[in-house]
Amino acid sequence: MGLIYAEIELINGDDLGMVRRNLLDQEEVKRMYVNMLVDFGAHNLCINEVIQEQLQLPVVEKRKAQLANGSIEEYDVVDNVQVLFKNRATTCRALVLPGNSEPLFGAIPMEDMDLIIHPLKQELLVNPEHPFFAQMVVK
Repeated sequence: MGLIYAEIELINGDDLGMVRRNLLDQEEVKRMYVNMLVDFGAHNLCINEVIQEQLQLPVVEKRKAQLANGSIEEYDVVDNVQVLFKNRATTCRALVLPGNSEPLFGAIPMEDMDLIIHPLKQELLVNPEHPFFAQMVVK
């Protein structure tokens, strides 16, 4: 299977909260579309410093993460990132990779949004068993 990319919309969730409280206009919400590598091996959403800066996402903690090569590095973690793909949305934390590193769309947001990887089409899809809403497994 080759590399799979998807166009993901990222939104500053704090801005959305301010819109709900009438403290910010909808047009002022910081948002952007990012072509992300769909990586089921990565657990979390991983953005880079450029994306973090553009969305103005504050760091809430530092975490260690193991990379594919086995090394362990410490990364900033940001909170309240709203993630949209087609008719699905979730809000999650994200690891911040250095510089302009390739952003990764990991397993946790994919599962929460009920998305699947279609190996033959090599694309990210809304789960065809639940095309109109995300369904989660609770058991």
